[in-house]
Amino acid sequence: MEITPVDLREIDKKAANVYEAIIVASKRARQINDDLKIAYNALVSTIPTSANEDDSEDIMNPAQLKISLDFEKKEKPHIEAINELLDGKIDFEYKK
Repeated sequence: MEITPVDLREIDKKAANVYEAIIVASKRARQINDDLKIAYNALVSTIPTSANEDDSEDIMNPAQLKISLDFEKKEKPHIEAINELLDGKIDFEYKK
């Protein structure tokens, strides 16, 4: 996995204050992460489990493994949120 630096001047162009923009991106990342958790749990709940499954045994379930690998390949929530911020897809305003 490569690390891509984010130029803070680009974020500063999109918002009045770079620190506020980072807070907005972090809140959006939490929303994305919550949505991913819900989707993952919904998919995992559809996987049939064996009747003799015991907590002490570690059984590999290929269907669950495939779903987990698919979710690991997705873009991380914080990267997606920063990209949304830089693309202007996130609108935010102050509460009055």
